[in-house]
Amino acid sequence: MDLGVVGSNPTIGTKNIRLIEELMAKINGNEIRKGNVIEHKNSLWVAVKTSHVKPGKGGAFAQVELKNIRNNSKLNERFRSADKVEKVRLEQKEHQFLYGSGDDLFFMNNENFEQIEINKDLIGESANFLVEGMNVQVEFFENEILNVSLPERITCVVQETEPTIKGQTAANSSKPAVLENGVRIMVPQFVSEGEKIVVSTETFEYLERV
Repeated sequence: MDLGVVGSNPTIGTKNIRLIEELMAKINGNEIRKGNVIEHKNSLWVAVKTSHVKPGKGGAFAQVELKNIRNNSKLNERFRSADKVEKVRLEQKEHQFLYGSGDDLFFMNNENFEQIEINKDLIGESANFLVEGMNVQVEFFENEILNVSLPERITCVVQETEPTIKGQTAANSSKPAVLENGVRIMVPQFVSEGEKIVVSTETFEYLERV
């Protein structure tokens, strides 16, 4: 069943429309998270990036970069808490990351051991956090892979960073660092090369030192 366009397609029957409605749930616009799939402007979109903004005047809102799951076109939208959005409920299956080859990533279903192949573009920059044996949630809609959710927090080793400067060890003072997987983030001044830290795979932010 092609859900590339919903609501404006005269070929979608009453039964299919009912199925679509059952697979959706209304959420507030500021509740959209990276990886969520929503129905917007008669199409299905996956949230690629989200950021929450609190302007000096007016209410807070979520700035969301969306990617159309059918044609890969992109859209930047602003959603306020008062906006109601249809979030698509996806079927989640746990998979284990096996290996990568070029732009292709290979995973194994932990229940039936079937292997699947996913392009890196679907996961985006978060693919850099994948390590052999990591368990992830692969999300499906009508047997189509729409998203891969990594663990929210993972432990990484700091490969490169500037030496700690005496007198600048406060937690609110940051410096650039490169992790063992090549990802660049900002870390507190007290973090040194070779240390293990916990990083958010969604925001790429330093969370704590191990």
